[in-house]
Amino acid sequence: MTVRERLEQLEYQILAPYATKSAESRGRPTPEPPDPVRTAFQRDRDRIIHSKAFRRLKHKTQVFLDPNEDHYRTRLTHTLEVAQIARTISRALRLNEDLTEAVALAHDLGHPPFGHTGEEALDAILRKYIPTARFRHYEQSLRVVDCIEKDGRGLNLTHEVREGIVGHSKGRADLTAHETQKTVHLEAAVVRIADRIAYLNHDLDDGIRAGLLTLNDLPRDLIEFLGDTHSGRIARMVMDVVEQSDGKPVVQMSEPMLQAMNQLKEFMFENMYHHAKVQKEREKMTHILHQMFSYYMENPSELSEKFRPADDSVEARAQAVCDYLAGMTDRYALYKYEQIFLPRTWGGSSL
Repeated sequence: MTVRERLEQLEYQILAPYATKSAESRGRPTPEPPDPVRTAFQRDRDRIIHSKAFRRLKHKTQVFLDPNEDHYRTRLTHTLEVAQIARTISRALRLNEDLTEAVALAHDLGHPPFGHTGEEALDAILRKYIPTARFRHYEQSLRVVDCIEKDGRGLNLTHEVREGIVGHSKGRADLTAHETQKTVHLEAAVVRIADRIAYLNHDLDDGIRAGLLTLNDLPRDLIEFLGDTHSGRIARMVMDVVEQSDGKPVVQMSEPMLQAMNQLKEFMFENMYHHAKVQKEREKMTHILHQMFSYYMENPSELSEKFRPADDSVEARAQAVCDYLAGMTDRYALYKYEQIFLPRTWGGSSL
């Protein structure tokens, strides 16, 4: 018996009956021999961590553009915080922690530069060329692991991880008592809730650090219910999930906690994500991506070689440009924008 087989057998002894078992994975789009040491979901986690897309997350916006202040979150630190929260919940509920971690680490691989502003900008400009298309970061994350990584070969992840990636996002929609029914397995539901727990709390923390908010701006009853410290609020939310879900084939929260989290989410959208100072920067980011998209549509030969479209149809060009821009970090997008649109100097004189 291999190490992997022993681990798979151990899962049947330790994990809850309704947890996803590694030995029961539906496999990969392209079949591969199993690893002698790692389970299928452990291999997926390792492939994600070693991917180029994962490394680029360190220079992608969470809320604040390529922050100079060292302690603001980036898309990478957000991802790690989601993974930590999701693993804590998954372990407490005796779900498959390796599957949970793999989904959490991959859930934002397709996020474009400039955070959700970049997502909205690419969605709008893509529709100009392909009216039926849309850009959603979770769908782009699946494109990254399926079609873009490893020079187009993809990572060949298991079906369970791929489905969890697509099902993680709620957008601005409220969390409900039926999140489990909207995901393909309980581990995906854990990541879905952990993502909301993470970003609500760390974005609030960053907003306070940036001087856009103070804790006193939040409704008093909300602070009294959730707690007045960053760690205390996360612990309160995590414990609610565990207490409401332990021993049950669901991942859920209490009604009071659902209401509190949805109230906090709406507060964040109204008072921080749409804050006047943030909005001003959002307009600049949108302008940059729209200009670059139009430029590359007219000059597809200037795309990176591996992103050049297979044919010259509008649809193929638009998808290629979208993939290229979505993969950029904030700093690389700004560098390319400057290179394309701003005058440069030569020997001290403007050209």
